[in-house]
Amino acid sequence: MGKRVLAMKSVICVDVVPQSYDIAIAPGGLDDLGVWMSRLKLGKKVLVVSNPAIFRRYGESAIAGLKLVGYDVSSCTLPPGERYKTLNSLQKIYDAALKHPLERSSTMVALGGGVIGDMTGFAAATWLRGINVVQVPTSLLAMVDASIGGKTGVNHPQGKNLIGAFHQPRFVLIDPQVLKTLPPREFRAGMAEVIKYGIIWDAELFAKLEEAKRLDQMRYVNEELLSLILSCSCQAKADVVSQDEKEAGLRAILNYGHTIGHAVESLTGYKVFNHGEAVAIGMVAAGEIAVKLQMWQSDEAKRQNALIEKTGLPTKLPGGLDIDAILDTLQTDKKVKEGKVRFVLPTKIGVVTITDQVPSDVIRHVLQQMQP
Repeated sequence: MGKRVLAMKSVICVDVVPQSYDIAIAPGGLDDLGVWMSRLKLGKKVLVVSNPAIFRRYGESAIAGLKLVGYDVSSCTLPPGERYKTLNSLQKIYDAALKHPLERSSTMVALGGGVIGDMTGFAAATWLRGINVVQVPTSLLAMVDASIGGKTGVNHPQGKNLIGAFHQPRFVLIDPQVLKTLPPREFRAGMAEVIKYGIIWDAELFAKLEEAKRLDQMRYVNEELLSLILSCSCQAKADVVSQDEKEAGLRAILNYGHTIGHAVESLTGYKVFNHGEAVAIGMVAAGEIAVKLQMWQSDEAKRQNALIEKTGLPTKLPGGLDIDAILDTLQTDKKVKEGKVRFVLPTKIGVVTITDQVPSDVIRHVLQQMQP
């Protein structure tokens, strides 16, 4: 094993049936991807899926590490961006899997952000009725959220992630060093999910984020805080998923900010806001709804909103977005049950509850307040 693996900061276990898996947070670990994977006793054929920009930066290193331990590697690149998270893009992965050709013991490696991770995971879930997938996230958002927990899928024109499957990875490798090339906007998008964990699960993490002077760019986050952000966020996700893999109850809390956030993303064609920015808007809305329903103290909502603003994330709806359209889109949300939209609402920092008792006039009033 190379020295880079020995520099590992932590390994977090996600305990799910029938097979638990590890999340390794390993600075410089991307070069040793093959060594990590060789422990899993997988088949020799590997398909690396990425987007062109990520593949140019990290593809050669990942493939070299895989070939070094004897893997037979091919690759497939897809256009970047949420608008390409479609069945058409998925077909390109299937074509590559057929050309290689992958077998039931083979593995797809998702090298990229959340879009690549979701699509590769879904392709792995459905190719030959399910093959191995290893997640190698390269964005902060994917590291702390999308790569963990086995939610995979693509978007339907009428809504986000409506087509998908639960398919847990065999392994998740997080190399914090790749974040050095992450654009500031993408870093901020990931911080939205980190703030989410502070609100729903980890009040200490939230307090640590409040202490930081600046969170709007990676260069202002020191190594110690970044380590805390990654380990606490991954541990929170692992804890929740281990207790509720298929979102029968508790796992729904991970959707905090996502209900209205997904509607905003969908209605703006995934061109105005990235996922983290939409979630930030959704968290502000959910917090204000909780205050209106007297479930949450307004001073804590202000703390949340101040932290979102410090991270450089939006707190207002985009101009020209029709509120009736948002309310209609909420009805297509995956969390709707018996026609009622379920919201994740905070009761104090670190604790949330799930309710379908949110009157539409309250949602409308909050959204009107959030218009620019």
